[in-house]
Amino acid sequence: MTDPVIPGTLDADVTARAATGALDGTLDGNASPTAVEVRPASRVRRDYVLLKAGVVATDCLSVAAGLGLAVLVDRAFSSQTLQVGWLTALSPLLVVVVFSAFHLYSIQRLTAAEEFRLILLAVTMVITSIVTLSFWVGAEFSRPWIGLSWAIAMMFVMASRYLWRRIIYVSRQHGRLVQRTLIVGANAEAGRIVTEMLHDDLGFIPLGYVCADAWGRPTTDVPMLGDLDNLGALIAETDADCIFVASSAIRPEHMAQVNKAARRCGIEVRVTANVQEVLSTRISPQPLGGLMAFSLRPVRLSGLQAGAKRTFDIVSSTVVLIVFSPLITLIAVAVKATSAGPILFRQERVGYRGRPFTVLKFRTMVADAEERLPELLDRNEATGPLFKMAHDPRVTRFGRFLRKTSLDELPQLVNVLRGDMTVVGPRPPLPREVAQYEEWQMARLEVRPGITGLWQVSGRSELPFEDYVRLDLFYIENWSLAFDLFIIAKTLPTIISRRGAH
Repeated sequence: MTDPVIPGTLDADVTARAATGALDGTLDGNASPTAVEVRPASRVRRDYVLLKAGVVATDCLSVAAGLGLAVLVDRAFSSQTLQVGWLTALSPLLVVVVFSAFHLYSIQRLTAAEEFRLILLAVTMVITSIVTLSFWVGAEFSRPWIGLSWAIAMMFVMASRYLWRRIIYVSRQHGRLVQRTLIVGANAEAGRIVTEMLHDDLGFIPLGYVCADAWGRPTTDVPMLGDLDNLGALIAETDADCIFVASSAIRPEHMAQVNKAARRCGIEVRVTANVQEVLSTRISPQPLGGLMAFSLRPVRLSGLQAGAKRTFDIVSSTVVLIVFSPLITLIAVAVKATSAGPILFRQERVGYRGRPFTVLKFRTMVADAEERLPELLDRNEATGPLFKMAHDPRVTRFGRFLRKTSLDELPQLVNVLRGDMTVVGPRPPLPREVAQYEEWQMARLEVRPGITGLWQVSGRSELPFEDYVRLDLFYIENWSLAFDLFIIAKTLPTIISRRGAH
């Protein structure tokens, strides 16, 4: 998580009127001090239009460049002449149509994981469409070119989208691309909405509360602006871009008022769903007579999905072990040469459904590390049943390098081949940790533990135990093969940055 920016709440004149009760219905004028200058609503919308235009351009260039570069690579290894020039020229049109169909230009509504999944589908659809068109017109192409085009285009699109996300983050740090938001509701849930907006770079600046029923007083430094009867006037007064509704604070008739005011002012409405720790890809709206319900897709692995995950584990582990076998050999020699003791560290962990197994790692500590653990317990820097020390005296010099680069975990690929672990999954716990679990934490044992996971790409050793568990349970609740690929894609940058590695 990035460092939060404490944004401003209201323009000076609106804040002054809120403080004096000049806005109709205002009961509380405790506004936060302004820290960044927020652009007017019309400028925010123009900024998003320009941003989307830039994203469309880079998406088209990325796919076209992928097709062209694949031709050059193919020519280096084949004498076949490819007739794909016109397909490359047509690709921007296909990109715009397909990417729009997958809602990839609703940038402010996509999480990184959801965007990754949709890009996988969209690029695959674009390449498939190009191949289909080439069959219809009889153009010559090679099978390797298809695979190269997909891989290179995917890499370019992912890289450009990552850069755009960095641009969005920096822009929000400077008060741009943020939606000025009115919070409808004044209960605890409304307070939580404001807290999330203030502590995360989500692209919202809370302007104030609009009360639907009885007045509440959430514990946040955001003013109470008025009641729902004055919503239209408050939107105009504050130049709001968005209305965020706390669903537990309103009745159906209140929602009709919100929709009417938003429709007249042409701004967006968002409503909390009270469905926590769930990816949006699992939720779909479903009408129920005159009501609107949310359908929550189950995530339990079917036989086909479990087979696909296991196949991916076996193939990827085998390939990595073969490709990195020279490096693995060098590490083994270095471990033996730099300190006394065995090459591999073996430790009992708890796996799928509580079954114990022996995890394998390159040894990074002195041979008697486990015997010396009791004397270090009072210096534990972790929370819960975990034990972590940033400068553990038991770690050898070469072992510290292995931990920083995560190379000590390469032998765990053998655990994956054995079926004890998976490539992506929850962190494998120690028996003493499981003995201290509360009932709700036992859900971590419903799937196989993984070499990497959300805990690995979200802070590693910097995370407290409760966050470890929360991230693991989030993964279990939202598993998909695309989500696994997303986590793997984030693992390499995390390892390179050495963030959270002890």
